[in-house]
Amino acid sequence: MNHDPAQQRSWQLITAALTATMGPGQDRARWTMFLCPVHEADGQHHTPSLGVRYDPAQGKTIIRCFAHCDDEDVLGKVGLRVRDMWDRLPERNPNQPHHRGHRRPPSQAQRSQQQRVSLADRAIDYARLPIPSKPDLGEAIGPTENVCAYLYRRADGREEGVVVRKKTPHEGGEKKSFTQSRWNGTGWEPTGFAPIPYRLPEVLDGVQTGREIYVVEGEKDVLRAMQAGQIATCNAMGAGNWTPEHAQWLHGAARVIVVADRDRPGYHHAAKVAETLHGHVGEVRVLQAAAGKDLSDHLDAGHSIEDLEMVPYLDRHYRQPHPGPQQQRQTTRSR
Repeated sequence: MNHDPAQQRSWQLITAALTATMGPGQDRARWTMFLCPVHEADGQHHTPSLGVRYDPAQGKTIIRCFAHCDDEDVLGKVGLRVRDMWDRLPERNPNQPHHRGHRRPPSQAQRSQQQRVSLADRAIDYARLPIPSKPDLGEAIGPTENVCAYLYRRADGREEGVVVRKKTPHEGGEKKSFTQSRWNGTGWEPTGFAPIPYRLPEVLDGVQTGREIYVVEGEKDVLRAMQAGQIATCNAMGAGNWTPEHAQWLHGAARVIVVADRDRPGYHHAAKVAETLHGHVGEVRVLQAAAGKDLSDHLDAGHSIEDLEMVPYLDRHYRQPHPGPQQQRQTTRSR
């Protein structure tokens, strides 16, 4: 790769450090690919996932670990700093209100989000989960049919909403879909409903009596868990739709087992659920099927619910006691 010699100090510095530490890079389209010194330095065979390219417009060398390792961590492993990504640091704007050393720290919510995403992405990378893609089922060849309906009840047992699972036959198989309706007191409106967990009355009874509670990704898995003698719940409409409002109903539970679907959205969903419960229940575990994608596949393969396996990174992190405010302050002062 050729660069203007006057504008490549950062490129030479970074690529030389990576080559000395991890071996030579491989030119691929816009990027030169290196083994990542953070997660690919174990001496095993890896497909290089650290991309490096030079941007002459900025006078900057851009690095990107496609497994989501942090730039600062990558550079630190080869003895460099973030400032080494620039040929020359930009001139400071004297009118800029936030000067160096006075940057507003991230909020607790931002730190939790960053931690959750980082843990989930590490688990995804470790498990080598593929990027999801939707198969092309071709044209629809029949009408949409209702498969089953899942009734959501309030804490006092009154009807709140319903999720209907549907299927539509296509040339290449069946396409599933879901709709929601809310009970308005006299009839069903085709709209979303309050963020309450599925089988809420049973969940509240489990919290009161100290039972284990399983949080899975869909209503079908809830019913399978309950057939196996467990208390289980989920949110409506699948992965990505769990909220702190759902979590508050489980606060005070002795033990919650979050069962992650074995795919990228499933890991991110499980991390989101665990984060909202961590510190609000006695113990959080994050487990997954020993066979197949979800709890139903796991049970269909002949496994018992006790055979669920730990999700890498997520289970280890969330089963540890949540640091209280006092411990958090002490940790911050010790840094």
